[in-house]
Amino acid sequence: MTYNWYEGINNSEYLRQGDLIPNCPIIIPPSTIEENDENQFDVELMDVVILSQSCDLAQNKLEVVVVAWYYTLTEFIENLPEDEKQSKKARNKKREELRKGHLPAFHLLNKDPNYLNDFLVVDFHYVFGIHIYTLKNIAKKLKERNRLMPPYRERLSQAYAKYIMRVGLPQDIKIELE
Repeated sequence: MTYNWYEGINNSEYLRQGDLIPNCPIIIPPSTIEENDENQFDVELMDVVILSQSCDLAQNKLEVVVVAWYYTLTEFIENLPEDEKQSKKARNKKREELRKGHLPAFHLLNKDPNYLNDFLVVDFHYVFGIHIYTLKNIAKKLKERNRLMPPYRERLSQAYAKYIMRVGLPQDIKIELE
């Protein structure tokens, strides 16, 4: 049995967790903010996926929706450090680590011949908040957008939870090897 990863959404302001919003304007604050200084904020257009829970979105319990940046697997590989992309073996190793979920800051989404030409990588290093009314207006104006289907959107949520719930120990367990 084949399970669809995505469904197409047309001109709808109805938002759910797992909605892919291309070219979403994200406000980027400056690296430093000085008192009595007129701060200039950059606005970047980013492809984002909604991380906030669908039930909160449906019941209008949120003013700010949590989204994360996504990009193609090709872009992910291109932006790796040189030593991690020099050889085909190194690139394949990184792809496999990503596929298996061994890179907690990233989550791999499948490609779909009906909607997407490449795999997508969600980057949890870049998580933003955007006002719900702004996001609804953007979504409504999109002729087409994609939505992750269950259980793939729940898996995305689980991957994000694993990332933000990591605990660094001051000292790890040491076992003497035989």
